[in-house]
Amino acid sequence: MNLEFDIVIPARYESSRLPGKLLEDICGKSMIRRVIERSFTSSATRVIVAYDDERIRAEVESVTNAVTCKTSPAHPCGTDRVAEAVQNLGLPDERMIVNVQGDEPMITGSVINRVAQMLHGSEAASVATAAQPIDAWSQLNDPNVVKCAIDRDGYALYFSRSPIPWQGSARPASVRALHHIGIYAYRVGYLVRHAGREVCGLEVAEKLEQLRVLYNGDRIVVAVDKEYRSLGVDTYRELELVRRLVADA
Repeated sequence: MNLEFDIVIPARYESSRLPGKLLEDICGKSMIRRVIERSFTSSATRVIVAYDDERIRAEVESVTNAVTCKTSPAHPCGTDRVAEAVQNLGLPDERMIVNVQGDEPMITGSVINRVAQMLHGSEAASVATAAQPIDAWSQLNDPNVVKCAIDRDGYALYFSRSPIPWQGSARPASVRALHHIGIYAYRVGYLVRHAGREVCGLEVAEKLEQLRVLYNGDRIVVAVDKEYRSLGVDTYRELELVRRLVADA
């Protein structure tokens, strides 16, 4: 893919459910190291870690070639942390950035590349992201699995922790539900402007930062990937699952 972009990984040390999770060991490597190594399998020019704690910086610089950038510990979401990092680094407005979550140790270079390509190929979109089909009823009703509804052209209509679209139990679903994958591509100029906007009510209600984009009338194009299975780590149960998957690979 002849397309230039950088990856920025927002790396927050504290976590309400799993404090210090980015430094947790997964079969001999920290979680953040695994995310960085997988990010380097993409076509990105650079991988940048926007950290808020010296323990993360020390780990990243000792075991990877990623660039580190210190950011405030006060940011309420990853987008705001990425916005500070690109400003601190002086990146130009037209530079494309892919925000890869620091707790997605199973992320693939192909998914990263596809999201970047989706933004590059869409004149209407301000942001690109990804989603995967939901196969299990348990996922559909799990508030930790963020659902996404898209229009006929692949643009996001809404994101929710509730089941969308509604799937009647008495008949097969006519529209397959999608699980949103927390990866975003945007250009620096848009990202900085967007991060300066006020938090909207939908974002607060759903606890989903991407709703601020839709609330302000901007468009998000969604790459639906049927092969990749996102596995973000928010709990010890999910951490143990990732450890088993890596050990069996």
